[in-house]
Amino acid sequence: MSFIFILFPVLVALEALYIMYLEMFGSIKAQAKAFEIDPKALIIPEVKTLLGNQGVYNGLLGLLIIATILVLPTPYETNLLLLEMAFVLIAAIYGGFTASRKIWLVQGLPAVVAILMLLIK
Repeated sequence: MSFIFILFPVLVALEALYIMYLEMFGSIKAQAKAFEIDPKALIIPEVKTLLGNQGVYNGLLGLLIIATILVLPTPYETNLLLLEMAFVLIAAIYGGFTASRKIWLVQGLPAVVAILMLLIK
């Protein structure tokens, strides 16, 4: 697949891996800023566990997107990437309504652009 068509799926994957890093290993200050959470809540052990678990999901999704690009032949790659981008978009829509509207821009927009690029290829 041409570089231009996989650019946005790769960006979505890298973003998922970065979010995983923040959720699992980020400082309280970085997590509070990125996720708009009160730093006092981030020292609660249960909240740390929840963020870590969410980080596992984001990391696995990022790795799955990269593996899809590197391993699958093109017809299958496109279909699976569309599904993976739809997963990210659905999560962004939900997150935009429940956590922060900036999620629509930061996570949702790259997924939408990736979907459009994959559909026009």
